[in-house]
Amino acid sequence: MADNKALFRNIVAEAIKTYVQEKGIEAEPVTEDKLHVENPPKPEMGDLGIPLFVLAKSFRMAPPQIAKGILEVINRNADQSFGTFLAAGPYINVKLNKANSVVSILKKIESQGDEYGSFNPDGEKFLKGRKVMVEYSSPNTNKPLHLGHMRNDALGESVSRILKKAGAEVFRTNIINNRGVHICKSMLAYKLFHEQNNDTPESLGIKGDHFVGQCYVEFDKYSKEHPEAAQEAEEMLVKWENGDPEVRALWQKMNDWTLNGVKETYARTGVDFEKLYFESDTYLLGKEMIQDGLDRGIFYRADDGSVRIDITEAVGKDRDGNNQSKVLLRKDGTSVYITQDLGTAIKRHDDWQYNQMVYVVASEQIYHFKVLFYILRKLGFDWAEKLYHLSYGLVNLPSGRMKSREGTVVDADDLLDSLHADALKAINERGRDEEVGDADDVAEKVALSALHYYLLQVTPIKDMLFNPEESLSFNGNTGPYLQYMGARISSILRKTEEQGLVPDSSEDSLKLLTHESEWELIKTLERYPSIIEKSANDLDPSLVAVYLYDLSKAFSSFYRDCSILAIAQDEKTLAQARLQLAKTTLTVMKNAMDLLLIPYLDRM
Repeated sequence: MADNKALFRNIVAEAIKTYVQEKGIEAEPVTEDKLHVENPPKPEMGDLGIPLFVLAKSFRMAPPQIAKGILEVINRNADQSFGTFLAAGPYINVKLNKANSVVSILKKIESQGDEYGSFNPDGEKFLKGRKVMVEYSSPNTNKPLHLGHMRNDALGESVSRILKKAGAEVFRTNIINNRGVHICKSMLAYKLFHEQNNDTPESLGIKGDHFVGQCYVEFDKYSKEHPEAAQEAEEMLVKWENGDPEVRALWQKMNDWTLNGVKETYARTGVDFEKLYFESDTYLLGKEMIQDGLDRGIFYRADDGSVRIDITEAVGKDRDGNNQSKVLLRKDGTSVYITQDLGTAIKRHDDWQYNQMVYVVASEQIYHFKVLFYILRKLGFDWAEKLYHLSYGLVNLPSGRMKSREGTVVDADDLLDSLHADALKAINERGRDEEVGDADDVAEKVALSALHYYLLQVTPIKDMLFNPEESLSFNGNTGPYLQYMGARISSILRKTEEQGLVPDSSEDSLKLLTHESEWELIKTLERYPSIIEKSANDLDPSLVAVYLYDLSKAFSSFYRDCSILAIAQDEKTLAQARLQLAKTTLTVMKNAMDLLLIPYLDRM
């Protein structure tokens, strides 16, 4: 079943074709894909509109004149049961036949259920046949996840769900950065301050990732008084790469502590992956590829003994007008960050051949990914053209920027615990602890919604401040407000069912939904598939967040203006139609909430 936008676009395209023939206009054929359907700014101007500026040059006519001519053709030939057509300046608009459109829209949502939003007007999934690999999180095994990771995780998981919703086959991956000099710094601190006591996370009563992160902070403090510590960490890295048994054993133990703790946080936040990759497994493949590139003359050995590549073609000359190079292997033969990224990229494409690979990584790494993609192309991998860096801005607290080595980072677990405690306090203060059932479980879900929605409502590329107090508000543009609206609709459906009033989706019933607030809500529901399509193509969950808030406001206006229980006796059929509209709204709302990692609550 084609939607109203597709039908309108088809009607206008056919009218343009007829107009061109009748007027003898010599112009390129106008296909439907060139016609952009918009929503007029005011309801009295119509429900849908198509601007005709695109025709002005080839028709050699002013858009308003074209609109009048097209309108004449439409009124002469088109099915007027679709709606009333009008020319509004350079636009062709239509006021839809509400009764017919209401039935069509709500019936489609009812039939598609949880799949609503996935299909184009022809009934095909938007991204059918596309295979997308998404990499996100990328924790280091020398510290716990922090607020920055939370934005990364929310973006990666949400983008993955939206792509899957749009019909793509999605493979979620995570590269665990578990080797390198920064890992050795935590290991040295452990040997200095904890090994003699046989300290473990269990013996100290803390999560493993928090304990290892504490060691990293301890090393930073120690190194300020002992400059030789940095050299000791470098030497430990060389031992690690040479397979020193003692170093490797400590490395494995501390890696396990961190990863087990990080996995607990993933489970808590609803983040998951199809496969974990480990830098310790992929860096050797990267070193092999660098040797291959060196043999083929793509890379060169610099005077200091390091292996490099000229990257001027990718990033331009430096400020002094000199060519730029990138170190791929240090002079001692140890690998750098990009070494393992090369190996990981090659390994992943061998494992799962995709149409697109999306790296969810902060904007600080834009330069890195320009270089990475360039090197892969120089090595001859044609699939490097399918790689995309989804760059996102930094996230900080009002108190300022965070630094892991100085211990000023806000750990993800601590932040969630704080949000949980504040949410539980709010539930108790409102006297809702008995009504909601398990208040502790509800508080956890409110905390997750507060965090995830706040992080996702901002366009990814923008830097942002996370304000915990604002995120927890039950009023305004927040996750808890959206949960409240879902719970409110659930409450309405429960109460009416107790009174013997159930939703009615029959055609005769739905045709009664002609009030302006009903119509605005239904038109908002109809927009959902186009939001999914654009969000999936743009890799931007903020579009779904904006939509979800608009949907909640539209329902609030509908419920304010259109009584259900008050008319149940005198206008039972209308009341049941309005219940069906409420039920349909809840279906779409729950669907969109899941895409944004917002847990649904039926009671709040």
